Amino acid sequence: MPFDAAWIAIVLCGIPIIVEAVIGLITAFDIKADVLVSLALIASICIGEDFAAGEVAFIMQLGALLEDLTVAKARAGIEKLVHLTPQTARVIKNNSETIVPAEEVGVDDILRVFPGESIPVDGIILSGQTSINQSVMTGESLPVDKTTGDEVFSGTVNQFGIFEMKATKVGEDSSIQRMICLVQSADAEKAKIVGTADRWATWIVIIALFAALLTWIFSGQIIRAVTILVVFCPCALVLATPTAIMAAIGNATKHGFLVREGDALERLASVKRIAFDKTGTLTYGMPQVTVIKSICNEYTDEMLYSYVTSVEQYSEHPLGKAIVRCFKQQNSSKILPAEQFQMLPGRGVFAWIKGKKILAGNEEMRK
Repeated sequence: MPFDAAWIAIVLCGIPIIVEAVIGLITAFDIKADVLVSLALIASICIGEDFAAGEVAFIMQLGALLEDLTVAKARAGIEKLVHLTPQTARVIKNNSETIVPAEEVGVDDILRVFPGESIPVDGIILSGQTSINQSVMTGESLPVDKTTGDEVFSGTVNQFGIFEMKATKVGEDSSIQRMICLVQSADAEKAKIVGTADRWATWIVIIALFAALLTWIFSGQIIRAVTILVVFCPCALVLATPTAIMAAIGNATKHGFLVREGDALERLASVKRIAFDKTGTLTYGMPQVTVIKSICNEYTDEMLYSYVTSVEQYSEHPLGKAIVRCFKQQNSSKILPAEQFQMLPGRGVFAWIKGKKILAGNEEMRK
């Protein structure tokens, strides 16, 4: 090549570092690693060590690239929350149903939600009964029964019944949007350890400059002073801390833990005990049948188990599926055929088994 190949790295990688360092010094008198790297680059070029200058510039930009990739990967886990936001809503006006973008829903609009659909906004149920999967908001593995007057939240999933609701919080005021904003605002810079690392980086820069100056004065060899500037670059200290915190935030989000700020992760190091305010969150999400007890002399425990399993075999409710799964694991007998199966959202199911109408559900089934 007609020129030293090291200049490719110096121009492409070194100039951005120098520009950023100058901007930081002028705007905020920010003495960070970029200042030390810039001085090492310029000094290396001045003494003719082009390869050393290109090497330093390339390594620093490579570290910055790895940091950006790690943060981008962490952010990707956070951005998955955005996909929980429903895109459309069924608005009821003048007894007619219209599908509109979710962001166009206004307060007090009447919406209709079908089974399997995500609830587009926060609201109150006006008519209908259903079961709502609220795990995205509360962590509860089992759906919650809802009826007229109950509150529902955006991003949760309607599992069974059709219901109509009145919108109370829309757009950025909805629960799912507020949760997304909280997670997106999580910033590694809020962690105290990042500030500590920056302060140490500043002192490292100052110490390196004095050490290089003294070395040049006493040895008379500028290459020794430049060597000190190069090896003193605190890139690992500056890059590793925010990268680790952002990666932790992203990985926590992938596993369902929402971290509001980097400082929360740092404070977890001193936690000795954790108190949880509710049940239903620390589970495997797979209920098990542990005890069967019949309170009617006409039916034994085994008969009760068989009848309940038979009527629940077509149910989509997690408890119904758990009963069927456990029966198959614990018994070799076949499940009895069920006829005229019907599901009552928020209450339970019933079907005809051997000519008998069998009801399985909560206390609402008695009404």
